[in-house]
Amino acid sequence: MARLILFNKPYDVLSQFTDSSIGAARATLSDFIAVPGVYPAGRLDRDSEGLLLLTDDGRLQARIADPRFKLPKTYLVQVEGESDAASLDRLRQGVELKDGITRPAEVERIAAPELWPRDPPVRFRKSVPDCWLRLTIREGRNRQVRRMTAAVGYPTLRLVRWSIGAWTLDGLAPGTLREVAVG
Repeated sequence: MARLILFNKPYDVLSQFTDSSIGAARATLSDFIAVPGVYPAGRLDRDSEGLLLLTDDGRLQARIADPRFKLPKTYLVQVEGESDAASLDRLRQGVELKDGITRPAEVERIAAPELWPRDPPVRFRKSVPDCWLRLTIREGRNRQVRRMTAAVGYPTLRLVRWSIGAWTLDGLAPGTLREVAVG
């Protein structure tokens, strides 16, 4: 039976088990996960937080990570500025990026979610407002959510992946994991 692990990846942690960079060692999954034989199904940037799925089953890993299966990924996104209806509509229609137009996203403005504090905290500037969005995509280009919000005029300050398909971060603190049954 396949193993599936939900992990709440903290900020500034690589979504891999080793760091091949030269210089100061960076935090990796091996600092948090001691389960042998599991590998990430997809990636989450070092400066992003939230749900990362790991499995020991190659077919399940492909089903989760491959954009052909269109598994929805929902993000809680803190952006610089007060988003307006026109910018949200652009995200809903698809945004032109350097590597082509994105698929339409589901997006809504939300109240600031109750999340754990980020270390280090997001920079705060009294003169520049911010707001939160709930954004769902069904593809996974490199730094896609950040590039999408920037393309409509609202740079991302904090990015937390909340869910992938039916799996969510609900009740999972940063740096902790939970194994779930795969049906």
